[in-house]
Amino acid sequence: MNKDKKVQQIIFLEGVYNVIVLALKLIVGLATNSLAIIGDAIHSLTDVLNNIVIWLVMRVAGKPADKDHPYGHRKFETMAVFALASILVVLAVELILQTFRAESKEIISEPWGLALMAVVLLLNLSISMWEKHWAKKLGSDILYADSQHTLVDALTTIVVIISWQLSAMGYLWLDKLCAIAVAGLVLYFAFELFHKVVPILVDGFAIAPEKISKTAYEVKGVREVRQVRSRWIGDVKAVDLIIAVDAHLNIKESHDIAHEVEDLLVEKHGVADVSIHVEPFES
Repeated sequence: MNKDKKVQQIIFLEGVYNVIVLALKLIVGLATNSLAIIGDAIHSLTDVLNNIVIWLVMRVAGKPADKDHPYGHRKFETMAVFALASILVVLAVELILQTFRAESKEIISEPWGLALMAVVLLLNLSISMWEKHWAKKLGSDILYADSQHTLVDALTTIVVIISWQLSAMGYLWLDKLCAIAVAGLVLYFAFELFHKVVPILVDGFAIAPEKISKTAYEVKGVREVRQVRSRWIGDVKAVDLIIAVDAHLNIKESHDIAHEVEDLLVEKHGVADVSIHVEPFES
């Protein structure tokens, strides 16, 4: 619960930052007629909406297991990451469409505007590193996803500033080329996020089955491993296992073996939820 509250606090602060960045980009974009900067401002508006969605979802993900959700609510966090990636794809497509629809206008270079965009770039890089630090410290996929999203903003801002300055020199086509380049970066990071969360949503294994079996066989008394299943529940690993022990063992002896297997799985693979079914082994 403390982790969830900390993640919510970080997302809230990042949302406030995104509102400030949105305002700065919009001011510069409207004053200079740069399509790339205005598109970047729309990107920041999406960031603000993302922060609102994530904050609300995290309030649900942090709830303990209940009757309807016996494994807890952690997959709501994974779904939020999937939603972030989906929004990135929509954003990229919209930028590409806007590039081909918009008419070319004279681009203006303003020293004060350049200074504001430099501030935006520094803010993006700082916030991205800050979020990534907390993502690692808390083991939060949602913070990692958002830090990657913020890094996209920083890379986008670099391309936008260069394009804006060259466009102001007369190379108007660079403004549209920049928008397409931004869209490509966004699609790349969206793919990485999909690659991370889709296996979790479709219950891909969290630990290779052979590794789990090998660990179980290290426990004296395990005669056979008959079924191995693992999956992610949010950012934690769950394992379901069927083992066979000698048929002559009593309930307590069988339970002790299963408990030892469970402890070893937790120690070696960081498993948070283990369910072991014991069956008799008869030669």
